[in-house]
Amino acid sequence: MTDDLLERHPVHALLTDGTTACIRPVLPGDHDRLRDFYERMALENLRLRFFSASRRSGAQAADRACAPARPGYHALLAEAGGRVIGLAEYDTGSQNTGAQGTSAQGTGTRATAAQGTGTRAAAAKDTAAKDTETRNTGPQDTVAESASGGAEEGAAEISIAVADGLHHRGVGTLLVEHLVSAARSEGITTFTADALGENHEVLRLFADLGLRTTRRFEGPEVRCTIHLDQDSAYLSAVESRGRAADVASLLPLLRPSTVAVVGAGRTPGSVGRAVLHHLRTGGFTGRLFAVNPHVESVLGVPSHPSVAALPKTPDLVVVAVPAAAVPAVAEECGKAGVRALVVVTAGLDHAQAEALLAACRTHGMRLVGPNCLGVSNTALDLSLDATFAAGHPRPGTAGIAVQSGGVGIALLDGLSRLGIGVSSFASLGDKFDVSGNDMLQWWESDGRTELALLHLESFGNPRAFSRTARRVTRRIPVLTVDAGRTDAGRRAAASHTAAAATRTMTRQALFTQAGITATRSVGELLETAALLHSQPLPEGPRVAVVTNAGGAGVLTADACAEAGLVLPPLTPAMVDDLLAVLPEGATAGNPVDATAAVSEEQLTACVDRLVRCPGIDTVVVALVPTAIAAATGDDLVRALTTAPGRRARPVVAVRLDQDRSVRLLPAADDTTVPSYAEPQSAARALAHATRRTAWLAQPAGTVPGLEGIEPERARTVVEEYLAFHPDGGWLDPRTCAALLTCYGIPQIPWAWADHEDDAVLAADRLRGFDGRVVMKAHWPGLLHKTQQHAVHLDLRGDAQIRAAYRDLETRFAGLMTGVVLQPLADRGTELLAGVVQDEVFGPLVLFGLGGTATDVLADHAARLAPLTDRDVHDLITSPRCAPLLLGADGHRAVDLERLEQLLHRLSRMAADLPQLAEADLNPVLATPGGITVLDARVRLLPRRPKDPYLRRLR
Repeated sequence: MTDDLLERHPVHALLTDGTTACIRPVLPGDHDRLRDFYERMALENLRLRFFSASRRSGAQAADRACAPARPGYHALLAEAGGRVIGLAEYDTGSQNTGAQGTSAQGTGTRATAAQGTGTRAAAAKDTAAKDTETRNTGPQDTVAESASGGAEEGAAEISIAVADGLHHRGVGTLLVEHLVSAARSEGITTFTADALGENHEVLRLFADLGLRTTRRFEGPEVRCTIHLDQDSAYLSAVESRGRAADVASLLPLLRPSTVAVVGAGRTPGSVGRAVLHHLRTGGFTGRLFAVNPHVESVLGVPSHPSVAALPKTPDLVVVAVPAAAVPAVAEECGKAGVRALVVVTAGLDHAQAEALLAACRTHGMRLVGPNCLGVSNTALDLSLDATFAAGHPRPGTAGIAVQSGGVGIALLDGLSRLGIGVSSFASLGDKFDVSGNDMLQWWESDGRTELALLHLESFGNPRAFSRTARRVTRRIPVLTVDAGRTDAGRRAAASHTAAAATRTMTRQALFTQAGITATRSVGELLETAALLHSQPLPEGPRVAVVTNAGGAGVLTADACAEAGLVLPPLTPAMVDDLLAVLPEGATAGNPVDATAAVSEEQLTACVDRLVRCPGIDTVVVALVPTAIAAATGDDLVRALTTAPGRRARPVVAVRLDQDRSVRLLPAADDTTVPSYAEPQSAARALAHATRRTAWLAQPAGTVPGLEGIEPERARTVVEEYLAFHPDGGWLDPRTCAALLTCYGIPQIPWAWADHEDDAVLAADRLRGFDGRVVMKAHWPGLLHKTQQHAVHLDLRGDAQIRAAYRDLETRFAGLMTGVVLQPLADRGTELLAGVVQDEVFGPLVLFGLGGTATDVLADHAARLAPLTDRDVHDLITSPRCAPLLLGADGHRAVDLERLEQLLHRLSRMAADLPQLAEADLNPVLATPGGITVLDARVRLLPRRPKDPYLRRLR
């Protein structure tokens, strides 16, 4: 198995009811526990598991699982509450270990896992048997027992067993998911299983995995062939199961019926007392307790000496005790059956933190914090406010998850002040467990949340977060503050990919691909939330500006243009229509200057006409107070709020005299209109809304299949290199070219020479292209050939070849190991394409202007792999050099189809090979006739693959 985490540490994951199971490899010391596991199994379940109701079969199964490690065999067990609740195995050995079964409720299958597309046994079955194919992506799992099969030559067994009484909780499916991940990493592509026809439960397990499954009915048995391709259907099925389990696990945290506060004291300034005060005064509808051995009540709430002494086990416990006492409190809560903890305590050291998390994992408790502000849920039937914020959040429709308590307080206050309010709030603090991903899934399903606001300083599993966010943000806007942009101040000008890929760029790639609206400050976040909450999305970037003061209109027009919005000229018919309703002296360009004499009625008519104009997507009204309006009693603001329900397009106000950056103006039909103090604020918010419109209009994108790739051969190249270079390093030209060839990445012809005479012979072979040759020095770790003056161009004839070689040999004596010779390339656009494996985010693909210009211009875009066709399109069109590629100023476009193919192949290589620390293709020559890599560098590190989509807790 190649998942490093699972090999060294247990993995905890959620079952369908929200409880926690530990998944880990079977150890020799588990023998007695596994034997007891089978001893407790009902005879009928044993029959379906082993095709015979014999206790001896269980003992033999325990012997096999706990035998010394052997190649091709892998066993995982699930445990909860200190007992084994499930076992899953596969064996690629050819020795037949006997017919056994897999079951859900004591059901069974004989199952095999085959390298390749099937097994010999499967091919030899009765050709008259009936075949069916299924793929069900439903979230439920009803399996309880096991699957295994008689092994055949070149095949492997798979078996799954689940303890009696734990059926229908997802134990079997969770084990199979982890076993599938392990099998894939070993090159296994197919599972096959022979089940009894009566074994409906296990057949449903295989069908519901989301993998392509073929059934073959053969008398009383059914042979299932399960293909292990990790496609979008399987990932969606895993997500669906994970989402249901995740939401179930959060119910005790966010919808508790009983809450206790440990550490609520008599001191007025204590955090525990503040949390208890908020719970009591916030109107919590459930039962509330304090835990304090020194008093009988706190703030009128009954107090008990310990969690164990409470008259009812709480769903949620808020822990506000000194750091040294936190682990013991967590352990006590776990033993008492508590399902969720909020630890507001800060300052835990490493040992205390590990003990806290261990207690939560051992006893299946979800954890928010430590070092957090708390949680709240404003649902009227609950009114949970387990925080120590200054005031209670206003009920509303915005979900908030933050790591910074200060940011959380600012958002709670801002949303309450705007009138948007909060549906639920989680201050994640140090984020030991519950994360932004968990909260997104909660808001997706709670039926109340219409906006999701995030402030995340770290990402535990960015690729899983990205898949969740892509799904959620198609239903509700997801906004974040792009915090920690320290790399933004540094130039990303370096000719190798790792130096060009800043953490800021990586984070922005995640947000862009997931459709997340990323703002640069809390203020901008609130300004954008106000617009998205109150107005329909603009259909496009076209803005009309209306003002009663020319200068304000100019400022607003400038702000819109600088934000990337467009101010189109109005049609002559629209100009005439506007001038007919505006006062004398008005001008109807764009901006529209209605003059200081405009009345409320005239402004209303003007705005209504612009909203209906086909060439306008948004109307921005910039107003300043005037003595004329005051004298006539006209309320120009009211012109925007009298009947906004008739307006299908967004209308926003800019009021330069406004005392707050953004307000929501109440309208006559219970809607609101956003009003901004600065035109830049309104323009930024509109630009974010416009980008959301464009993102929603795009197809989701798919990862295309590629022809002519050899991933297995590529893995062999990598393994052979690392066998001789265990610490990794930069590949030599031969190995680098071999690896790129495995993925069909086009390279210019080249030859290697480590002697002057060899260089002459190589040049003679290469001169057949156009007679001119390039010579590049090489030594391990050489990155900047041009800067090192390690390149000779346009060499003709043997004398020049020899002179160039001697020059390089002399200047780089002791370093140079040889030279690479290539034919001189044609003219074209030089590009950079590269990959960096980020330790947290996974592989990042960079693209942009290459050659020596990349050092100066840093014109790059980036997306996280695997790239969809949509991602590749965005990569090509995002850099400033895009017009050069698309055919600007009458020039022919480069071969875009082959350029797309290059990026897809680079992405696939990065996704297949976690050892690929960095790939730098620079320059890549792009012409109308094709795409060619002129220089390539690849660096490998001894990393092991990790399945980013495998269900597990942090």
